[in-house]
Amino acid sequence: MKTLTMAVAATLVSLAASVPAGAQHPEAVNAPKFGIAVVDISYIFKEHKQFIATMEGMKAEMEGIQGKLKSKRDSIAKMEEARNRLDPGSPDYKKLDNELATAKSNFNLEMDRLRKDLMERESKVYFSTYQKVSYAIANYAKQRNIGLVLRFNGDKPDPNKRPDILKDINKPVVYENNIDITRDILAIINNGSAASTARPPAGQPVR
Repeated sequence: MKTLTMAVAATLVSLAASVPAGAQHPEAVNAPKFGIAVVDISYIFKEHKQFIATMEGMKAEMEGIQGKLKSKRDSIAKMEEARNRLDPGSPDYKKLDNELATAKSNFNLEMDRLRKDLMERESKVYFSTYQKVSYAIANYAKQRNIGLVLRFNGDKPDPNKRPDILKDINKPVVYENNIDITRDILAIINNGSAASTARPPAGQPVR
């Protein structure tokens, strides 16, 4: 974790220097005026280039691991078929049965280890990414005298899905008047590049 924290800290320093002086996108122009802003963290994660690349790399790695595990699983299945063709009371049956039990145990242990390792690495990626996003938001707000940044979700609800409707009804932010700093933060996180996906116009009831 010490190495992870040092790496995050180094990235945060570079992010601090990359914060532009003025608002980059029109949906955020009123944030300094009102001293309050909203940001869609989920959207930033979806469009965060480094986060996406890291997760895709982990996905490809996991697919390779699954291929190796499939080969071992197939070998165990063949071993089990061979055992079942033997007389249950024979020495060969007992020998192969013991080997099969050991193989299954080792396979399950390896699967558990790989699953835990993947979960730990994934958690660290989410943690370090959120640290960078939070730091970028804090610096952005300080430079623009924004005293409060609220988290909101800009996804449009599906009127045919009850959970989406209830989620939309219970959302804390009902309206925002050009104080959505999401794309500005995303541009900072993505090393000054513009957001790859345009967001709907602001100054309206939250999508």
